[in-house]
Amino acid sequence: MTSSTDLRKTVESFWATAEARNWAAFADTLAEDVVYTMPQTRERVRGRERYVQFNREYPGDWHLRIERIVAEPGQVVTWIHFTVGLEEMYGISFFTGDAEGRVLTVTDFWPEPYEPPAGREHLVERY
Repeated sequence: MTSSTDLRKTVESFWATAEARNWAAFADTLAEDVVYTMPQTRERVRGRERYVQFNREYPGDWHLRIERIVAEPGQVVTWIHFTVGLEEMYGISFFTGDAEGRVLTVTDFWPEPYEPPAGREHLVERY
């Protein structure tokens, strides 16, 4: 099992190389048999080559930054801020690693913002 520090560094590189569009370095962060899953759309991408292509072909002028990383042995969770043009969203990604410290699985969640229910204005601060 890889250490949380090693996998954390791999995940930091994963995001940095994706943002830089350095697809060769991005591929180096991935296990050959990486599996990418998006439960909300029920899509799965299997294998390094297909996953790199999936990201390379993602439409629009997108950019991302890491908001937070939580790491423990065998898994890392990131919260990222993602923009495509003027659209902003946040993603939560769960990573596991292989024995060599590469990304073995990625599961992404892209929650949609929504307006809160009425009646709790006296308890909350909106931002």
